[in-house]
Amino acid sequence: MRCVIARYPFDLTRSDVLASMEGVTPEIVTGESVTIGRRRYPVKQVGQIITRQDRRDFTGGEVVRAMTRLGFTCHDRPEAEPVRVLTPLQTASALLGAASLEV
Repeated sequence: MRCVIARYPFDLTRSDVLASMEGVTPEIVTGESVTIGRRRYPVKQVGQIITRQDRRDFTGGEVVRAMTRLGFTCHDRPEAEPVRVLTPLQTASALLGAASLEV
């Protein structure tokens, strides 16, 4: 499939992208991302690897459009991780435990 990223045309196939990303450790996802294989990569990391261009030269939207057209699943933002909230009983025991250490 022919796509344009940062005003340069690229002929990309799904298998080319899979081969390029094989063995690449995903960076921490903070924004848009794409699932390739079993891993979730930031779109800018994928764009940099498949185009060999600097990340500042293209937008995430260009990579998302190309990856979507190739059949990869793209995500807007990372899912929020659950926040651990202590129950009142856990809070009391933590406070009592800390108080007994001070004695």
